Amino acid sequence: MTARLREMRWWDIDPVLELEKDLFPEDAWSRGMFWSELAHSRGPAATRRYVVAESEGRIVGYAGLAASGDLADVQTIAVARDQQGSGLGGRLLTDLLRAATAFECREVMLECRVDNVRAQKLYERFGFAPIGFRRGYYQPGNVDALVMRLTDPSASVQGTEING
Repeated sequence: MTARLREMRWWDIDPVLELEKDLFPEDAWSRGMFWSELAHSRGPAATRRYVVAESEGRIVGYAGLAASGDLADVQTIAVARDQQGSGLGGRLLTDLLRAATAFECREVMLECRVDNVRAQKLYERFGFAPIGFRRGYYQPGNVDALVMRLTDPSASVQGTEING
Protein backbone atom coordinates (compact mmCIF):
# COMPACT_ATOMS: atom_id res chain seq x y z
CA MET A 1 0.00 0.00 0.00
CA THR A 2 1.26 3.47 -0.88
CA ALA A 3 1.83 5.84 2.03
CA ARG A 4 -0.14 9.08 2.07
CA LEU A 5 1.78 12.31 2.69
CA ARG A 6 0.19 14.96 4.86
CA GLU A 7 1.19 17.92 6.98
CA MET A 8 2.73 16.95 10.33
CA ARG A 9 0.62 17.99 13.33
CA TRP A 10 1.34 18.05 17.06
CA TRP A 11 -0.36 14.67 17.61
CA ASP A 12 2.18 13.09 15.26
CA ILE A 13 5.12 13.96 17.51
CA ASP A 14 4.97 10.80 19.67
CA PRO A 15 4.95 8.30 16.76
CA VAL A 16 7.56 10.41 14.95
CA LEU A 17 9.76 10.29 18.07
CA GLU A 18 9.49 6.48 18.14
CA LEU A 19 10.68 6.31 14.55
CA GLU A 20 13.36 8.94 15.22
CA LYS A 21 14.79 6.95 18.14
CA ASP A 22 14.78 3.72 16.11
CA LEU A 23 16.54 5.26 13.11
CA PHE A 24 18.85 7.75 14.84
CA PRO A 25 19.49 6.34 18.33
CA GLU A 26 22.64 8.35 19.00
CA ASP A 27 21.45 11.75 17.82
CA ALA A 28 17.65 11.62 17.88
CA TRP A 29 15.75 14.89 18.02
CA SER A 30 13.90 15.71 21.23
CA ARG A 31 10.18 16.33 21.64
CA GLY A 32 10.97 20.03 22.18
CA MET A 33 12.84 20.26 18.88
CA PHE A 34 9.83 18.93 16.96
CA TRP A 35 7.44 21.24 18.87
CA SER A 36 9.64 24.22 18.04
CA GLU A 37 9.79 23.34 14.35
CA LEU A 38 6.03 22.80 14.12
CA ALA A 39 5.43 26.18 15.77
CA HIS A 40 7.05 27.78 12.70
CA SER A 41 5.14 25.70 10.15
CA ARG A 42 1.67 27.27 10.36
CA GLY A 43 0.11 30.53 9.34
CA PRO A 44 1.02 33.26 6.87
CA ALA A 45 4.50 33.76 8.37
CA ALA A 46 5.40 30.05 8.21
CA THR A 47 9.07 29.31 7.50
CA ARG A 48 8.91 25.53 7.88
CA ARG A 49 7.33 22.57 6.11
CA TYR A 50 6.97 19.28 8.00
CA VAL A 51 5.19 16.27 6.55
CA VAL A 52 4.52 12.71 7.63
CA ALA A 53 3.94 9.63 5.51
CA GLU A 54 1.13 7.47 6.84
CA SER A 55 0.30 3.93 5.81
CA GLU A 56 -2.49 1.88 7.36
CA GLY A 57 -2.68 4.24 10.35
CA ARG A 58 1.06 4.12 11.04
CA ILE A 59 3.65 6.88 10.54
CA VAL A 60 6.26 5.34 8.20
CA GLY A 61 8.24 8.47 7.38
CA TYR A 62 8.61 12.17 7.97
CA ALA A 63 10.54 15.13 6.63
CA GLY A 64 11.13 18.76 7.40
CA LEU A 65 12.45 21.89 5.72
CA ALA A 66 13.32 25.36 7.06
CA ALA A 67 13.35 28.42 4.81
CA SER A 68 15.07 31.75 5.33
CA GLY A 69 15.17 34.31 2.56
CA ASP A 70 16.18 32.58 -0.67
CA LEU A 71 17.82 29.63 1.13
CA ALA A 72 16.16 26.46 2.45
CA ASP A 73 17.64 23.72 4.58
CA VAL A 74 16.45 20.12 4.69
CA GLN A 75 16.25 19.55 8.44
CA THR A 76 15.36 15.87 8.44
CA ILE A 77 14.13 12.99 6.32
CA ALA A 78 13.38 9.58 7.79
CA VAL A 79 11.81 6.42 6.42
CA ALA A 80 10.86 3.37 8.51
CA ARG A 81 13.21 0.45 7.97
CA ASP A 82 10.47 -1.71 6.42
CA GLN A 83 9.72 1.07 3.89
CA GLN A 84 13.29 1.85 2.83
CA GLY A 85 13.88 1.24 -0.86
CA SER A 86 10.19 1.82 -1.67
CA GLY A 87 10.65 5.31 -3.12
CA LEU A 88 9.16 6.99 -0.05
CA GLY A 89 12.35 8.99 0.63
CA GLY A 90 12.11 10.45 -2.87
CA ARG A 91 8.46 11.37 -2.37
CA LEU A 92 9.27 13.10 0.92
CA LEU A 93 12.18 14.98 -0.67
CA THR A 94 10.00 16.01 -3.62
CA ASP A 95 7.47 17.46 -1.18
CA LEU A 96 10.21 19.45 0.57
CA LEU A 97 11.60 20.76 -2.71
CA ARG A 98 8.14 21.88 -3.77
CA ALA A 99 7.85 23.69 -0.45
CA ALA A 100 11.25 25.34 -1.05
CA THR A 101 9.94 26.52 -4.41
CA ALA A 102 6.77 27.88 -2.77
CA PHE A 103 8.96 29.70 -0.22
CA GLU A 104 10.80 31.18 -3.26
CA CYS A 105 14.13 29.65 -2.27
CA ARG A 106 16.80 29.49 -4.94
CA GLU A 107 19.05 27.05 -3.09
CA VAL A 108 18.52 24.11 -0.76
CA MET A 109 21.20 22.89 1.60
CA LEU A 110 21.45 19.79 3.75
CA GLU A 111 23.83 17.82 5.94
CA CYS A 112 24.05 14.07 5.60
CA ARG A 113 26.07 11.62 7.67
CA VAL A 114 29.19 10.64 5.72
CA ASP A 115 28.37 6.99 6.42
CA ASN A 116 24.80 7.24 5.02
CA VAL A 117 25.55 6.38 1.40
CA ARG A 118 21.94 5.48 0.62
CA ALA A 119 20.76 8.99 1.51
CA GLN A 120 23.63 10.59 -0.41
CA LYS A 121 22.62 8.68 -3.55
CA LEU A 122 19.02 9.87 -3.14
CA TYR A 123 20.12 13.48 -2.85
CA GLU A 124 22.44 13.16 -5.85
CA ARG A 125 19.55 11.82 -7.97
CA PHE A 126 17.72 15.07 -7.22
CA GLY A 127 20.69 17.19 -8.23
CA PHE A 128 22.34 17.88 -4.87
CA ALA A 129 26.12 18.20 -5.07
CA PRO A 130 28.63 17.85 -2.22
CA ILE A 131 30.26 21.15 -1.27
CA GLY A 132 32.07 20.38 1.98
CA PHE A 133 32.16 18.67 5.35
CA ARG A 134 31.25 19.53 8.93
CA ARG A 135 33.65 17.65 11.20
CA GLY A 136 32.03 15.99 14.22
CA TYR A 137 28.59 17.39 13.29
CA TYR A 138 26.58 14.42 14.57
CA GLN A 139 26.98 14.07 18.33
CA PRO A 140 27.60 12.24 20.56
CA GLY A 141 29.01 9.83 17.93
CA ASN A 142 31.33 12.52 16.53
CA VAL A 143 30.34 11.57 12.95
CA ASP A 144 31.16 13.99 10.13
CA ALA A 145 28.46 15.47 7.91
CA LEU A 146 28.67 15.85 4.16
CA VAL A 147 27.23 19.24 3.20
CA MET A 148 25.26 19.19 -0.05
CA ARG A 149 23.63 21.96 -2.09
CA LEU A 150 20.95 22.09 -4.75
CA THR A 151 20.52 25.15 -6.92
CA ASP A 152 17.11 25.79 -8.49
CA PRO A 153 14.91 23.32 -6.56
CA SER A 154 11.99 24.01 -8.91
CA ALA A 155 13.90 22.45 -11.83
CA SER A 156 14.57 19.22 -9.94
CA VAL A 157 10.88 18.57 -9.20
CA GLN A 158 9.37 19.53 -12.55
CA GLY A 159 7.31 16.68 -13.87
CA THR A 160 7.34 14.71 -10.61
CA GLU A 161 4.09 13.75 -8.99
CA ILE A 162 3.43 13.00 -5.35
CA ASN A 163 0.88 10.24 -4.86
CA GLY A 164 -0.88 11.04 -1.69
